[in-house]
Amino acid sequence: MKDALIVTALSVVPKNHAARGMGWLARLRLPAWLHRAVVGWFVRKYRIDLSEARGSLADYPTLADLFVRPLRPGVRPVDPRPDVLVSPVDATVHTVGTIEEGRFLQAPGVPASVADLLGVGDPRTPSASAEEAARYEGGGYAVLYLSPHDYHRVHTPCACRIDSYRYLAGTLWPVFAAATRRIDNLFARNERLVFHLHTDHGVIAEVMVGAFGVGRMATVLDDRRTNSGADSADVRLPQPRELGRAEELGRFELGSTVILLTEPGAVRWTIQPGDPVRLGRPIARLPRPADA
Repeated sequence: MKDALIVTALSVVPKNHAARGMGWLARLRLPAWLHRAVVGWFVRKYRIDLSEARGSLADYPTLADLFVRPLRPGVRPVDPRPDVLVSPVDATVHTVGTIEEGRFLQAPGVPASVADLLGVGDPRTPSASAEEAARYEGGGYAVLYLSPHDYHRVHTPCACRIDSYRYLAGTLWPVFAAATRRIDNLFARNERLVFHLHTDHGVIAEVMVGAFGVGRMATVLDDRRTNSGADSADVRLPQPRELGRAEELGRFELGSTVILLTEPGAVRWTIQPGDPVRLGRPIARLPRPADA
């Protein structure tokens, strides 16, 4: 009930402006005593395991710095097997399944459009085409929800090459379960970064979806920051980037959602809705070279 009331209240709030204000506060350097109190409350409230973070609280002078804390080496071992796809994030599986008639489930029983998610039809990003969306028809999808408790950096699910990416400006609805049940085509309304990962197992779309809160996303590919007033854009990299398995791709400055789309026959999911997943652990089986 509480979440439903939040969704209703936010329908009349200028969400992006509010998120920018929250982001400014999160990046504000407070007096040491107040910073310790705020960060301590946040850590207790969301049960953050600081033993996994690199350094100590003193290394995070703002709340925003704590949101994007790096992990200590070795705390997320990466499965090396070539026939598995690994989780790109710490998250909870929200929905997972097969794309049918151009749709995936943004919540149980609530379909959403793959084309809209990718930005097809948006005149600001002409690279998004119906053919691009059709590539994933009959393929798989996995919607992975990051809560404030989770590690907020986003990685790759396997080794890949990236030639370009897409920034889609939008609003910033919350993305918790109640919102995905109540707001039509929610993920396609929110700010997004769309990456097409060229892999040995076809092209995998990895979509970072912004959410109410701080609302800012970044990528290691350049210095772009979302929710900064910039318009949507197709971004072609000066040179293709090669990223290894579980290599960092971007970050959220608060919890949100990552959506993976795969081509038909590329993967067999080994996760179910409600499963916790951790960076580097298997989430799907890939065809062995002899079976490809």
